[in-house]
Amino acid sequence: MDQVGVSMLTVVATGGLFAPLLFVLLYLLRPALFLPVVFLCISGGILFGAVAGTILSIIGITASSMLFYGIAQRFPRSANRILMLKQKLIGRHTSFTTGQVALMRLVPFIHFHILSVCLMENNRSWRSYGKASILSSIPLAAAYSFAGTWLRYLPPAAIAGVLIVLLACIYLMRKKEFTIKWEEFFKESA
Repeated sequence: MDQVGVSMLTVVATGGLFAPLLFVLLYLLRPALFLPVVFLCISGGILFGAVAGTILSIIGITASSMLFYGIAQRFPRSANRILMLKQKLIGRHTSFTTGQVALMRLVPFIHFHILSVCLMENNRSWRSYGKASILSSIPLAAAYSFAGTWLRYLPPAAIAGVLIVLLACIYLMRKKEFTIKWEEFFKESA
């Protein structure tokens, strides 16, 4: 994974005028190359600077999310597998707000497309999903693009502190109610 990522970033860095376009395309290829989103955001900050890296990362993350939405609509079986994984890990009746998803995207080890499924559950239309996707990608892109150079040298205790604060914020911003459908509550046992 590291070798592929470094090779792809070398291509982007030497892309000249096409470097921003290549960088956004790299976001679209990211799932197939098994590259973490955080890696690309940090790389965008290093390659293009904090502001341009943030903007390009927002465009790339949103394009990747919209591609995922299109694939999920076209191939519902694949989306159902990720939904089942989400239900197994997070819970069947748990749903997250866009703000919570935005904060959870800051945590590097949470699966990006499981969070996209969480957005899809609350935003059924393409337009509302796109808006939620843009809003939830801004903190991720900004934080890691701006912190790209110094994040590598941050001590583990500081990283643990940041994660604890993020988890506390996610808990405080949670949705405090959930809805169970009548048929699901009174499900017949076999």
